[in-house]
Amino acid sequence: QVQLVESGGGLVQPGGSLRLSCAASDFTLDYNTIGWFRHAPGNEREGVSCLRSSDGSTYYADSVKGRFTISRDNANNTVYLQMNSLKPEDTGLYYCAVDGAINPVQTMCVKGPFGSWGPGTQVTVSS
Repeated sequence: QVQLVESGGGLVQPGGSLRLSCAASDFTLDYNTIGWFRHAPGNEREGVSCLRSSDGSTYYADSVKGRFTISRDNANNTVYLQMNSLKPEDTGLYYCAVDGAINPVQTMCVKGPFGSWGPGTQVTVSS
C-alpha cells in the first residue's frame, strides 16, 4: 500500500501563500485519483481539490476556486497544492489521499472513498 507524507504547512498571514507537498512511496497511475482534504475544528472533513490522472480533470471546492492549484510531479512521486490569497477560514489540518477507483473527480472529492491517507500537515492562517 502506498505511503503518503504531507509537508509544507505552517503559520501564514492572511493573503499569504503556502505550497503543500505530498510525497508518495509509490506513485503509479494505478492511483487514479489524488486529493487534498482539510479538517477544521468543528467542521467535517472537506474535499479541497482532486486530480484524476486518467484524464487530467480537476475539482476544486467553491471556497478555494481561483486561489488553490493542484498539480502532480510523476518523476518525484509528489503531489502539490499551491495555496494563494489564504484566508483565516483556510485554517485546518490538510491531508492528501489517493485511490484507484475510476469515478468522476468531483464524486471522489465530495464523497470518496479514498483508500490511502497521509497523517496531515497543519495550516494556520492568522495575523
